[in-house]
Amino acid sequence: MTKWTPSSWRSLPSKHIPDDYPDIKKLVEVETALKGHPPLVFAGEARRLKARLADVANGKAFLLQGGDCAESFKEFHPDNLRDMFRVMMQMAVVLTYGAGKPVVKVGRIAGQFGKPRSSPIEERNGITLPSYRGDNINGMEFDEKSRIPNPKRLLKAYGQSAATLNLLRAFSTGGYANLRNIHKWTLGFASQSEQTNRYKVLCEKISEAMDFMEACGVTPESTPQMSATDYYTSHEGLLLGYEEAMTRIDSTTGRWYDTSAHMLWIGNRTRQLDHAHVEFMRGIENPVAIKIGEGLESDELIKLIDRLNPENEAGKITLIARYGHTKVKKYLPELARVVKKSGRHVVWSCDPMHGNTIKSTSGYKTRPFNNVVKEVKNVFECHQSEGSYAGGLHIEMTGQDVTECTGGAQKISDQDLSARYHTHCDPRLNANQALELAFLISDEIKKNTTYSKNNIKAAS
Repeated sequence: MTKWTPSSWRSLPSKHIPDDYPDIKKLVEVETALKGHPPLVFAGEARRLKARLADVANGKAFLLQGGDCAESFKEFHPDNLRDMFRVMMQMAVVLTYGAGKPVVKVGRIAGQFGKPRSSPIEERNGITLPSYRGDNINGMEFDEKSRIPNPKRLLKAYGQSAATLNLLRAFSTGGYANLRNIHKWTLGFASQSEQTNRYKVLCEKISEAMDFMEACGVTPESTPQMSATDYYTSHEGLLLGYEEAMTRIDSTTGRWYDTSAHMLWIGNRTRQLDHAHVEFMRGIENPVAIKIGEGLESDELIKLIDRLNPENEAGKITLIARYGHTKVKKYLPELARVVKKSGRHVVWSCDPMHGNTIKSTSGYKTRPFNNVVKEVKNVFECHQSEGSYAGGLHIEMTGQDVTECTGGAQKISDQDLSARYHTHCDPRLNANQALELAFLISDEIKKNTTYSKNNIKAAS
């Protein structure tokens, strides 16, 4: 194996990285400029996340990862960021209270722009154009000019990511995340929903507990964890030129970190062992996730884990299973069994969105909410049967009142999809559906935790 450098990936084949920039010189100029830009995140933050994920791998915490399918320039607004952050906090409160363990919060945000597409072309009304591949590559508008890759979009993506991180840090440490504010986190459009009513009951219980703790001298002032929270960012490390430009040597450890995000993941379409994306990810110290789906054999998975985590460091690798609710029990058990037997330390997470995508009768791409719930429950059952720990949830969601996924307590139908279908790529759960999902699976997490603890105790 050749010595790793941030650019060693360039000598290997790659998939889903645009090769049709009209002016390669301009692309090089942009990537060179980005190398001189400040880091978006810091090595110490990535190390803290890795430590938190080690707790998840050991069954002591739960990973909640969520956000937009693909961030956009057009919908970038502080209110949208606030609403997404608020929903994540609501879900974390529900899961923490129900499951009785800390929740590690990681957003698909501040860098989740590029998207691999199943087809390189898109056809409408007899006109064929290159597919939309994310705002950091080309435009969503269906015209020839918009679909041409433009390197300057990488600079805009960097700027938006920096502004996003600035606001998220303010939300997480500036008092907005204070548990005393949980009553204020309820979204207006969901004020009459069953989930919001359940959330209000939960808030009352937490407030009563906080009153008791404050009477005992435990206050947000004396205990910072009550008034602030850790919030981390992640995205698919698709555009390796951008990731290379953001990769820097940490002055305290002398190791390489990708400073574009705390956590990066390799997509299901780009996880080839001898290709560029795996080569790049093996050299950075950030936590790394791998999307896994049909076609991945257990021996290949072990090779991937070893390539990316040769020291078998807990918290380094997260495996995000994405099969579809009807296929989980066919493929996942063997992988869980082999990984457990091999002694590899991993976080097992579940992406119940991508495998449940269908085309509705009204012509919209959607995801039935019931199928999303079924996949999560099937994943928990598989891990319980294999004696492993289902430690994470990875969902595409938004804080906006969209109608993109059918079902849920709101009973969104095929006919309702057109009302507020705003996604630039794949359908997302709206805030109400995301909160409903948290309530529905909190008991499953608790059950899985109890099972895992008993299993570990019996084994020891």
